[in-house]
Amino acid sequence: MLFAQRFNEIIKSSGKKQIELTEYCYVTKQSISDFKQGKSFPTLETLFNIRKFFDCSSDYLLGLTDSDKN
Repeated sequence: MLFAQRFNEIIKSSGKKQIELTEYCYVTKQSISDFKQGKSFPTLETLFNIRKFFDCSSDYLLGLTDSDKN
């Protein structure tokens, strides 16, 4: 559940639009919604793209560290 929590936080704090994220990551709006609700988790490729899109650490998104910087 930590991924969903951090994913939501980074979306809110970034000021970026979810539609931009869907296009950047080649995923559907439903996928983003599922990630936000903790119903599913991104593939490694999608996680890498999310990390690049938000310029944050994968470890942060996965709850392995408290720093969101690379």
